Amino acid sequence: MPDNVTSLFRSTAAHSPSMAALTRESDGAGPVDFCIPCNPYFPTPAMFEEMAARLRDIITYYPSSADTITAELCSLLQLPPQCVAMGNGSTELITWIDHLLVRESLAVPVPTFGRWTDQPMETGKRVDMFPLQESSGFALDLAQYAEFIRARGTRVAVICNPNNPDGGFLHKHAVVQFMDAMADLDLVVIDESFLEFADAENEPSVVQEAMLRPNVIVLRSLGKNFGLHGIRFGYLVANPALAGRVRSMLPKWNLNSFAEHVVFMLKEHGAEYAQSLHQVRRDRMDMSGQLSSLPGLTVYPSQGNFLFVRLPVGAEGTVVRDRLLTEHRILVRECGNKIGSSSRFLRLVVRPQVDVRRLVTGLEQVLYGTSRRGAAVSEQATGTAYSSGTAAVDRLVSQTNGAGTRGLAQAAGAGMPLPAAASAPAVGPGGGMPVPAAAGLPRPEPQPVPQEAPRPQPAPQPVPQPVPVPQPVPVPQPQPQQFPQPAAYPEPAPQPAPAAPPLAPAAAFAAPAPAPAPVQVPPATGPTPPGVPARGGLTAAQVRGTDGLSMAPATGWPGAQSWPDAAGMGQAAG
Repeated sequence: MPDNVTSLFRSTAAHSPSMAALTRESDGAGPVDFCIPCNPYFPTPAMFEEMAARLRDIITYYPSSADTITAELCSLLQLPPQCVAMGNGSTELITWIDHLLVRESLAVPVPTFGRWTDQPMETGKRVDMFPLQESSGFALDLAQYAEFIRARGTRVAVICNPNNPDGGFLHKHAVVQFMDAMADLDLVVIDESFLEFADAENEPSVVQEAMLRPNVIVLRSLGKNFGLHGIRFGYLVANPALAGRVRSMLPKWNLNSFAEHVVFMLKEHGAEYAQSLHQVRRDRMDMSGQLSSLPGLTVYPSQGNFLFVRLPVGAEGTVVRDRLLTEHRILVRECGNKIGSSSRFLRLVVRPQVDVRRLVTGLEQVLYGTSRRGAAVSEQATGTAYSSGTAAVDRLVSQTNGAGTRGLAQAAGAGMPLPAAASAPAVGPGGGMPVPAAAGLPRPEPQPVPQEAPRPQPAPQPVPQPVPVPQPVPVPQPQPQQFPQPAAYPEPAPQPAPAAPPLAPAAAFAAPAPAPAPVQVPPATGPTPPGVPARGGLTAAQVRGTDGLSMAPATGWPGAQSWPDAAGMGQAAG
């Protein structure tokens, strides 16, 4: 590919240019795609031939109504249609969830799918970002996440399972415990867009549990699973009141004729679909092993159809990405513009072995200097003008939180401590790489709100004191009720501890003994003012991930013996 094709990364509003744009700028053939997380084995060639034969009718006529298509999907999935809303891709559903159900604040672990951070900030909401720690393999500790939510008074919580980009997985019983412990929140969203590719347990989805709870939505993908991103279709599952509220806002023809045709084809191709998922899981294991053999490259455990990898020290992700594209016609996802990540990380989609061998050869030549241009060199001193973790976060702060870092400096002059941005806050337990908190949720010792080392200033700045985390209070099970309008929510009042034994789900997050006089975090009353950090928590500029300079074993996650294996295989297929 010509070198100038990489200029498309500078001009796109997305993380990567579209395959159509790359094809137009090259010689008419697109690159091997390790960027878009799509099922490479479905639809089958016979299904594509059938769709091609019907192309004229599919694109000529209006589709059926969304209700008709939804009813057919629910028949296949054995779900009640009143609990389902289908959308034109998960992005449409996330947008409506934000507009209808997120009133002022949302918590989400980072790094994660960018729309969960960008969409609420674009509409003026406060986003409390819980940084996943590289030192713990980016595993999400649900008990610490719950403490984080309580400390900030956040009203909506999001979990992506498996998480994008790292593929981290949480077992079903742990997610259900979290849902019940957060029963007093406005909303809990479990994004299961990649769960079809997981095989760590037989029935990992919480869809059935979500339909019984008044404040839980489960988001599912169809385009990723069926290898058809271009069709744009997905769905959510919730109790009838929640699902109906979203469904009532969707256009009557928000689903296209291709989506209708595929949904009605599925009942005859279930065996092929199941086989495609099985093959992706096998390929994930093989691909993880091949990448782990590269010196200095770290591969994290994944239950998605992608692998999160850390490049060797000295390699800059944008350089590796551009050279793989121009020299080897391979497209990869460089993660420097993901909040909580950096340009030292790539997300690589699981593909067939023949493509993986081509990727490994390309990485060997780019990283270790076996090509005519030599090894990729570090650009950490200057970065690049169009893709780095720091630049991406500063851009988001500037666009969504007023004056960005300059506003934070002004706030510091008025008594607000200035947050630093040089290193990641230490939220998780330090040292080593513990097992992901999925098999159980032990109550951790209270952690202070993380602070980063202050940036050098012309005049000494006051050092912020740690804020003790207030203890969560067990919440009685709510009675089934209609989800109220956002404006009707009262601010939650502190609940006295009940005299009766606490409810079992909430007990996982309750303290064994009362904490001594915690500092109460005042409830949020509206959007964060421009340039001011989130109440009691972090600004976007503070959530940057690590500097990526510490060495790590080339064989992946040292604690991998507690996982099924580095690729997530070895358990019964779900």
